[in-house]
Amino acid sequence: MVSLTIDGVKVEAPDNSTVLDAARKANIDIPTLCFLKGVNAIGACRICLVEVKNNPALQAACVLPVAEGMEIQTNTARVQKARRTTLELLLSTHEKKCLSCVRSGDCELQQLCRDYGVEDSGRYDGFRPHYEPDTSAAHLVRDNNKCVLCRRCVAACRQQYVSVIGPNDRGVDTHIACAFEKPLNDVPCVSCGQCIVVCPTGALTEKD
Repeated sequence: MVSLTIDGVKVEAPDNSTVLDAARKANIDIPTLCFLKGVNAIGACRICLVEVKNNPALQAACVLPVAEGMEIQTNTARVQKARRTTLELLLSTHEKKCLSCVRSGDCELQQLCRDYGVEDSGRYDGFRPHYEPDTSAAHLVRDNNKCVLCRRCVAACRQQYVSVIGPNDRGVDTHIACAFEKPLNDVPCVSCGQCIVVCPTGALTEKD
């Protein structure tokens, strides 16, 4: 066990745990978007950034190992500003048709934007990719226009020992798809639906 301080609270945690684990053990809320315990811990979304004493850079709590004597601040003005900026960047390429989205009211991105008072300010308007929804599968619709690249679906698919989806291309062209851009009905998808369950937005929805 190691001892650390989170928001002034003394916390003990196993030495193989993360700052996010320790915070949750102490009932201290650190928001996340890409993280799923035991499934996806990659620090991709940068929503869980925290301040670490004597470290000039903000750190992703979901992948930051605890250390003896560590002092963490989870809700400073700097942290809040970083989270708001990240949310604005996500919105800049997100299809914001929330009123007609089946996940409206049950969308993690929408809830985070509410919590942090973030709206689409237009500050980061520019390149916005457009994807045709994949409706080829019998059980789901994949709409990459609503995808936030959290990779939860990729991790869930891998955990099912199927791995038919993954990140294609790089940089601003990165998107989640099947190999060689094949439609879902042309790959060995087993229709388990786990990718739909873990998706934080309306990018993956089931067909009625």
